Amino acid sequence: MATDQGFGLCPPAQCGSVFQLSPPVKSGDPWTETILHVFTGNSNGDGDSPAGGLVTDNKGNLYGTAAYGGTGDCVLLGTKVGCGVVYKMMPPQIKGGAWTEKVLYSFQGGKDGYLPVGDLTFDKSGNLYGATEYGGGYGSCNSPYYQYCGTIFKLSPPKTKGGKWKETVLYSFKSGTDGANPNGGLVFDAKDAIYGTTYAGGNDTYCKYDTSQGCGTAFELRPPDIKDKAWKEAVLRRFSKDEGNPSAGMIFDGRGYLYGTTLSTVFRLTPLSGDSGSWKHTILFAFCGQNEGCAPAGSLIFDSSGRLYGTTFYGFGDELYGSVFCLKPPGKNEGLWAIDYLYGFVNAPDGLYPAAGLVFNKAGSLYSTTTGGGRGSCSRYCGTVFEVSP
Repeated sequence: MATDQGFGLCPPAQCGSVFQLSPPVKSGDPWTETILHVFTGNSNGDGDSPAGGLVTDNKGNLYGTAAYGGTGDCVLLGTKVGCGVVYKMMPPQIKGGAWTEKVLYSFQGGKDGYLPVGDLTFDKSGNLYGATEYGGGYGSCNSPYYQYCGTIFKLSPPKTKGGKWKETVLYSFKSGTDGANPNGGLVFDAKDAIYGTTYAGGNDTYCKYDTSQGCGTAFELRPPDIKDKAWKEAVLRRFSKDEGNPSAGMIFDGRGYLYGTTLSTVFRLTPLSGDSGSWKHTILFAFCGQNEGCAPAGSLIFDSSGRLYGTTFYGFGDELYGSVFCLKPPGKNEGLWAIDYLYGFVNAPDGLYPAAGLVFNKAGSLYSTTTGGGRGSCSRYCGTVFEVSP
């Protein structure tokens, strides 16, 4: 996993880290943390403030993004902070040795992208795909602090050993009806089309939970029929002001339906019959009522029975520090899914404000992180890694 200090202006040795947690040998003992890498920021050409999870290849290498740092000339509040990087962590060749970090690509902040966010995704050929929240050369989404409205990019590995990875921008958002500020966590279908969400853009100019330009979109990027031609974007859903803005990617089920979250809902997108490209939007559960969680910020996961699991940043009940939930499908009948709150975060040293996706272990326990709580001298404390057991 990676930790994010979230500054973009990091003091020495405070730019975030990549860490490993090892379970205890004896039940009841604490887990052991090992720091695999400490980011050193743009002054050293390294990343700063990792902004997504990690993905692994078949050799055990880890890949992730840092929102700032690198060699780019991006400036924030008068200080050069870099435009973000994609990095690789290589395991030691000798047991107990140190991991090695390598920056694969430094964004430059123009048409190539700025501030990469969310998880990366591999295709079958070993190319990496991801999103930058800004950059791309179009629109004005948070000027003067950030430029342009975001990209979907592809990183191709070098053809010769020791060569450079090549970045290709597949699509640049324009902040109109096409969307703005993509979230990463992209998924592929069987035809190699890419699906994701944008936090802003769309067609509503004011949102209930955020005053950004538009309430976000769910989109599809279709690969070109001819090599080196442009990918084509299709908007599957423009979210309304009552639904809020999606802040994580989507997932597929076995039928080809897409599932995701906005700041107040869990939704499903169902492809309509034929080749019209139209999708049906269904709200499976609406949050933010009395004694409910609010603002799901991480991605969803399924269990083997078709139940959905996720987290809310706020709620539930009288406490406002977040929850872990399970949504159970209604069976053969259409309708709202039933929610079961598995855990509510109370106060430090418990975790506060979970914003990442969950993962299962073989025993059915759920693991993730919180952005606050725990212990330490950080504002709202320094965050936790937690387990919720059945």
